[in-house]
Amino acid sequence: MRIQIPDKLYFSISEASALTGIKSYVLRYWESEFDLLKPAKNGAGQRRYRKKDIELICQIDGLLHHELYTIAGAKKRLAEGQAGQIKEVGEVGPDISWVKKELTEILEILE
Repeated sequence: MRIQIPDKLYFSISEASALTGIKSYVLRYWESEFDLLKPAKNGAGQRRYRKKDIELICQIDGLLHHELYTIAGAKKRLAEGQAGQIKEVGEVGPDISWVKKELTEILEILE
């Protein structure tokens, strides 16, 4: 997902939600799941997202909703530093090569 991020130092959770199209409660949930997504908080405890946080939200959204990764798979991909290679919707199509790998791992566990 490509969005135009305004030239601003901080964004509130409602602004981050409006920019990315991701609901506020989902952003809060993603913060608990993805260690890389940790917006600063002001004295009142309100989240203050930076541009890099907005970009990371877009990467997570791309992995989960466009490339169809599970949360565990998206965490792994982000940890490997490969999230920058996310394709835009409408390009060649989602990369689902990870499915074979995950199914093989599940099969090994079941055996």
